[in-house]
Amino acid sequence: MLTDPRFTTEVELTVPFHDVDMMGVVWHGNYFRYFEIAREALLNQFNYGYRQMKASGYVWPVVDTRVKYRSAVIFEQRIRVRAQIEEFENRLRIAYQIFDAETGKRTTTGYTIQVAVEESSREMCFVSPPILFERMGVMP
Repeated sequence: MLTDPRFTTEVELTVPFHDVDMMGVVWHGNYFRYFEIAREALLNQFNYGYRQMKASGYVWPVVDTRVKYRSAVIFEQRIRVRAQIEEFENRLRIAYQIFDAETGKRTTTGYTIQVAVEESSREMCFVSPPILFERMGVMP
């Protein structure tokens, strides 16, 4: 896992009514949206958000994902979503943790894996493109 703080970010959210089921618990699919909000903030930290990715000639589809629900998140609960880059040389693996903002208790963990696809050819890259290393400020 990368320990450089540039490769980690946290966002704070308050769970809205439209994200919960009739029992007031966040519907399981919405966790991926929370991951996405944190992922976008993380990528923007080193100026390689989705607009910059597309402008660089690459798209980065999610090809694998996982979520583990440890305890329920409910309506109006304030949560912190942490995103951290774990791998980037051949694929972009981002780990997520969701915490209750008040207690710090971890409620959810997960990850996403994205691969670079050259937009013009639609071919998957087996090594992350140089632009990613450049934006992250690391050497390949």
